[in-house]
Amino acid sequence: MEIKRTKIVDIFNPELVGEHVCVKGWVRTRRGNKHVQFVALNDGSTIKNLQIVFDLQKFTEEQLRPINTGSSLHVEGTLVASQGKGQTVEIQAETVEIYGTADPETYPLQKKGHTLEFLREKAHLRMRTNTFGAVFRIRHHLAFAIHKFFNDRGFFYLHTPLITASDCEGAGDMFQVTTLNLGDLPKNEDGTTDYSQDFFGKSTSLTVSGQLEGELGATALGAIYTFGPTFRAENSNTPRHLAEFWMIEPEVAFNDITDNMDLAEDFIKYCVKYALDHCRDDIDFLCQMYDNSLIERLESVLREPFVRLTYTEGIEILSQAKKKFEFPVSWGVDLQSEHERYLVEEHFRRPVILTDYPREIKAFYMKQNDDGRTVRAMDVLFPQIGEIIGGSEREENYDKLIAEIERRKIPMKDMWWYLETRRFGTVPHAGFGLGFERLILFVTGMANIRDVIPFPRTPNNAEF
Repeated sequence: MEIKRTKIVDIFNPELVGEHVCVKGWVRTRRGNKHVQFVALNDGSTIKNLQIVFDLQKFTEEQLRPINTGSSLHVEGTLVASQGKGQTVEIQAETVEIYGTADPETYPLQKKGHTLEFLREKAHLRMRTNTFGAVFRIRHHLAFAIHKFFNDRGFFYLHTPLITASDCEGAGDMFQVTTLNLGDLPKNEDGTTDYSQDFFGKSTSLTVSGQLEGELGATALGAIYTFGPTFRAENSNTPRHLAEFWMIEPEVAFNDITDNMDLAEDFIKYCVKYALDHCRDDIDFLCQMYDNSLIERLESVLREPFVRLTYTEGIEILSQAKKKFEFPVSWGVDLQSEHERYLVEEHFRRPVILTDYPREIKAFYMKQNDDGRTVRAMDVLFPQIGEIIGGSEREENYDKLIAEIERRKIPMKDMWWYLETRRFGTVPHAGFGLGFERLILFVTGMANIRDVIPFPRTPNNAEF
């Protein structure tokens, strides 16, 4: 009778020692001599490799010759306590089946020490490395933590559309969605494209945010969150930008800006603690290999309350800083990453929530303060990252919202549905957006956002 496979993450169980077990996975390394061969096997379930011991009195060289780094195996044998360093248990192999070989002359991951740049070019294989196995296991656990956090607090998961006719941010950097023949576009009399002949009968794009639709959910269900892909067609080749990324956007009826800050702080602390509690082996590996201050930085987020101060107070601190910034600081400017990181890493030495930004540098939907100059916006600033969360209390007053839209000359002809939430039973409400990949950057200590998403979409890069 065939033995049921045991995942390697579960094999390190003292109760299994002495048992006949079955494991399957990919070879990381092979070494040995004419008497015994040692194979490090990994199946992706853990950062830890399992040592397989092949006694050459039981196996022929011909049987083992195809086993190289990258090949895949089915091994059965007895799990025993290991006498060697680096592992607690090992398998004394009794049978082996080679599922697939990997030619050492052509397998790209045959050798160790590849650069992250090289591995980005091998995105179809890079998840087999220790680094990316760790990163993407952490990504999974954080995604689960996000759903658990909101579910346990009575939020409803709302699926907002990926195809939209609205531009939430007003930036215009959106990917267009069309079924029209791009080589022969239908034209109106004025020479513009006739979108009435398109699939949806109007111009549509991939969404930059689920927030506006999320507000509809919040004003019916009370508390919702979205978690899905969003798209920005910015031609940005930086370590912090992707064309396709994932966003988490809670929206809560009857919350004000203070409630919003409380929710954001509780949420991000929960995610960091969950990662430390459930991904410690992977985090330890990344700390050792890439950033030896990683664990201390993660734990420091949990120790103290986040600093809360206004944008105006932040500008005063930056203006008096004995540091030369690349971008000059004055009231009204949009803060750059260097400014945000100075406040977090050098001045306060802990995360900061900055509030009450100038009206002119924030979105039209943010609630206006009585001073006429600022809005109830909030950004959560983190070490190494800068802004990790952006949000606000929303403007619930219909007249004020319409006036702001008209002042900014924002085309709202297709957003009557959004405005009607302010006409029919409007309520105070607030929400924020967290870029999932930026959270993963912080938790993993990786330096480039392209290394925390399985298949990065960036300018001139959609290979895999």
